[in-house]
Amino acid sequence: MKAGITDEELVYALKESNAWAFGEIYNRYWYKLFCVAYHETGSREDAEELVHDLFESLWNKRQQAVIRHLSSYLVVSIKHLSTNYIKSKITRRRYQEYLILHELRQSETTDETVNFSDLSKAIEEVMKKLPEKTCEVFTLSRFENQPVKDIARQLNLSEKAVEYHITKSLKVLQEQLKAYHSDN
Repeated sequence: MKAGITDEELVYALKESNAWAFGEIYNRYWYKLFCVAYHETGSREDAEELVHDLFESLWNKRQQAVIRHLSSYLVVSIKHLSTNYIKSKITRRRYQEYLILHELRQSETTDETVNFSDLSKAIEEVMKKLPEKTCEVFTLSRFENQPVKDIARQLNLSEKAVEYHITKSLKVLQEQLKAYHSDN
């Protein structure tokens, strides 16, 4: 280490690709930059990586970089890297949360589809067990949304008979489909 070398002289030597000058800058500032990065990120490993990235960038851009005050340039650079790193971590975490929620929703939708399919099959099976007229009345009432009056006229039944068939089919379905009933 050469005593009395100023930051300005080190920057000039760095621009001339002087590896010793780069090493001297590293030795002077790495700990200060590490402390800033650690304060920003809260992680030793992340801080070390950010300081490494900063020095790598400093070497790679040594001839293009405009550095008036080396200490300020390095501190501002490490703060900028730390901020970008934290933003990318937040974005990554939000994206992961989005993926998890999306997967849960897909799973719920799949479960609901499977449950609906199972329920539909169970209803079909129960409907097969009902008397033909009761099944026909129930289908017109619940699946085709026809009013009792129209069903009675169409099937040449009294409205009371239609209501009887609907009530009968609902009781049978309720009894046979208890496993699908949920209080949720």
